[in-house]
Amino acid sequence: MNNSIISCDLHDYLEIACMYGYQVQLTLNDQQIIEGKAIDTMTTDDKREFLVIDLDHGHGPKKQVELNQIRKMQVLTPDAKFSEVIF
Repeated sequence: MNNSIISCDLHDYLEIACMYGYQVQLTLNDQQIIEGKAIDTMTTDDKREFLVIDLDHGHGPKKQVELNQIRKMQVLTPDAKFSEVIF
């Protein structure tokens, strides 16, 4: 598994998405699509970084997506500070 850490610039976009609770669509390196509300970022003891996504508006599961697996993040929330980030 690739444990590379993403750049600070890209990390800032993730933090903004979480801070404003943006609804996002993630495209992963394997072409999988995940949609949900950006909640938080986290780092494990072994330095793996994740974006925590609420998949069901607070009523269901949360998914941890490893940051180095994200290819693209599109913001679905209207009037957001940005609309798309390519990793």
